Amino acid sequence: MDIQQHYSAIISALGEDVDREGLKDTPKRAAKAMQYLCKGYHEKLEDIVNDALFTSDTSEMVVVKNIELYSLCEHHMLPFVGKAHVGYLPNGKVLGLSKVARIIDMYARRLQIQENLCRDVAEAVMNVTGAQGVAVVIEAQHMCMMMRGVEKQNSVMVSSVMLGAFERDPATRAEFLSLVR
Repeated sequence: MDIQQHYSAIISALGEDVDREGLKDTPKRAAKAMQYLCKGYHEKLEDIVNDALFTSDTSEMVVVKNIELYSLCEHHMLPFVGKAHVGYLPNGKVLGLSKVARIIDMYARRLQIQENLCRDVAEAVMNVTGAQGVAVVIEAQHMCMMMRGVEKQNSVMVSSVMLGAFERDPATRAEFLSLVR
């Protein structure tokens, strides 16, 4: 059974008529949307980075902040949306600017929890750049908490992962956190 057929079954099980005008093509559209929202499973880090790693003498912190992200929680398959802040300390190489956002998108387009997304992004940037350290902070609102369950509309989850120098050196961590505030 393909995704479209499963959506038809879900709509019917909810008590709706899958053949009514407004729902006639919904299973097809929903299947296409879900494939797009989970396209990260079919992407590879090497293809995303595409050799956009450049020699640089800079040893100062590189920070890209307020990168919007859209993902689906693995518990309810409902969206969580927010922004990511990524910082790294180069070690002879810098990553093409758009690649940071593309790495976030690749991992965000999978079913997961925010904490794991944060770690996946940090480890990917560390592995690709060979940086002295990487820091990632993600702030997101979770529809599973807003639309169902406790229904808390203003809740924001913040997660962080600090690797290398960001984990070891409190001053480096503090500098990053002050830049993304």
